[in-house]
Amino acid sequence: MAGSEHKENNMEVTKIENVTRVFKTGKVETQALRGVSLSIENGEFTALVGPSGSGKTTLLQLIGCLDKPTSGRVFINGKDVSQLNRNQRADMRRGTIGFIFQFFALIPTLTAYENIELPMLLMGQSASERRERVMQLLESVDLTDRAIYRPDQLSGGQQQRVAIARALATKPALILADEPTANLDTPNGRQVMETMTRLNQETGVTFVFATHDPRVIQYAQRVITLRDGLIVENNIENKDEEKVSLEV
Repeated sequence: MAGSEHKENNMEVTKIENVTRVFKTGKVETQALRGVSLSIENGEFTALVGPSGSGKTTLLQLIGCLDKPTSGRVFINGKDVSQLNRNQRADMRRGTIGFIFQFFALIPTLTAYENIELPMLLMGQSASERRERVMQLLESVDLTDRAIYRPDQLSGGQQQRVAIARALATKPALILADEPTANLDTPNGRQVMETMTRLNQETGVTFVFATHDPRVIQYAQRVITLRDGLIVENNIENKDEEKVSLEV
C-alpha cells in the first residue's frame, strides 16, 4: 500500500456550485441546503460537522451521487454529475467513490475477504487481481488473520475496518464516510480513525466524513461546519499538527 495512488494533490475531486436541495412532503417544503458552494482537493481529510438537520448528510449524499440537487451543480473529477440519470450516477459511484456507513453495511453471509472482494467482482476484475488487492487491503487494516470470518464473528471496530478496506477496493478517488465511529466505543473509534488517517496519507485518496463527535473532528485536516443548510465555517488545519487522540 506504500505510495500514493492519487498523486495530483492539487486537483479538485469535487466542486459544489451554489447548490440547493429542497425536500417536499405533501405541501410542506424543507430546504436542506441553501446555496452551498465548496471545493475539495485531492488528498484532503475533511470533516463535515454540524447539528442534526444542518445539511451535512444531504451534502454527503450529493457528493456521493446518491441524490441530485434541486438547483446548482456538482462536479466530480471535473464532470458535472448534477444532470446524470440514476444509472449514470451509479456508474460514477462504482468507479470513483467508496462509501463507509455508520452501520458497516457488510453482507452478513460473506466473509471479510468476500465483502472486500465484492466491488471488484462486480467490476469484472480477474480472480488474480482480486486476490492480490484483497490481501493487500486486509493487511493494510490489520485483519489478515480475520479473512475467513463473517461479520457476526468480528467486533464492531473490525467490521468497520473491513468496510474501510471494501471502500478502497476499486481504488476510488474519493471516500465518503457518514458517522464512521458512531456505533463504536472509544478504543475502536480511535483505531478506525487512525486507520483512515494512515490510509489517506499512504494512498492519497480523499476522505470526507460527516460527524458530530468532537473526538473524531480532531483528526480532520479541514473542518467544514454547516448550520441550517449553509456553510458557516471552513477551517483548514495545519497538516503537520499533532492529532488529538480519541481517548477521553
